[in-house]
Amino acid sequence: MGIEQLLGAFEEHVLLSVARHGDEGYGMLVRRDIAARTGRDVSIGAVYATLTRLEKKGFVASRVEPGSPERGGRIQRFFQLSPVGGAALRTSLRQHRRMWDGLDPDTLLGEGGP
Repeated sequence: MGIEQLLGAFEEHVLLSVARHGDEGYGMLVRRDIAARTGRDVSIGAVYATLTRLEKKGFVASRVEPGSPERGGRIQRFFQLSPVGGAALRTSLRQHRRMWDGLDPDTLLGEGGP
């Protein structure tokens, strides 16, 4: 994977959320998932901008469903992790593991440390 394929932290969070929801992930669901799991309140605009960027990179694919009366006739766009996105997440996980190798998170100085 080339340097242009490295994931930023927020991109990684978005991809992980999309992966978690299979082919039923959509912007607001991704936003809520990230907030619940990280405590980070993110804007829906940031989520959609990231999803669009990830789709251009080939990491996710999307489909559009017709609007329903419950949604006031507005269409809904669903996202699904692509094989390239899965590979990017696996690479990211390997990088995290290599960086953490030999470190004990319980002995690190800083918040929560000794």
